[in-house]
Amino acid sequence: MFAQERHREILNLLRKHRRMDVQALTEQLGISPATLRRDLSHLDRTDQVLRVHGGVMIPGLADGEASFRQKSDREIRAKRRIAMAVAESIPRGASVFIDGGTTCLEAGLLLRQRADLTIITNSLPLIAGHDRFEAKLIVLGGERRAVSGALVGTLAIDALCQLRADIALIGASGLHPSDGASTTELLETAVKREWILRARRNCLLADATKWRSNAEIRFAKWNEFTDFYTDKAPPATFNHKKLKIIIS
Repeated sequence: MFAQERHREILNLLRKHRRMDVQALTEQLGISPATLRRDLSHLDRTDQVLRVHGGVMIPGLADGEASFRQKSDREIRAKRRIAMAVAESIPRGASVFIDGGTTCLEAGLLLRQRADLTIITNSLPLIAGHDRFEAKLIVLGGERRAVSGALVGTLAIDALCQLRADIALIGASGLHPSDGASTTELLETAVKREWILRARRNCLLADATKWRSNAEIRFAKWNEFTDFYTDKAPPATFNHKKLKIIIS
């Protein structure tokens, strides 16, 4: 069986069983543990699987969170309109934190063309285009989170403790009318909290679908943001008059 055929079969098995341990995969596929390790390493590097303790699973099935690619494809027009509105609001000479996440990525792709800016980010998808940066680029270290492509953990936090910025662009997995913005991952929460503490202006970037998916971990109250960029008016139950809402 060729490598591509094995990769397809691994993904088919994971879609069927949601999660499998390594021994079960080797038995199902009839291949050696060494061959399976090579296959899983490739699939993990390309964000097609998520390696977990003792086994492997599809990233989009982890805690019900969609993969970065799946998120990128959703509401792409809304995300790009939000990104354009954000980019137009960034003043010359600003230093900008850019969070992981698909809407923040769209904003980063626009802002990286501006030589007058300094961009600080933990987003691997944004860093992947480093050769096309006109802006000054500062990259945080850290552990890669496969689902979002964000660098998180102690190294990222340690680097952030030495930095400040004029503006932070922050994404969210879910929104709640009274509780605020939330995410699914504790390690990402810590980075987002540092963005907020170390920027003078905190901008939340989230399309309207996030109102339907309040995530498990709140990382900020509404009064911790100065600006909220979105594509539709918030629900009637949302009432935070001090927050500037920009609808693209």
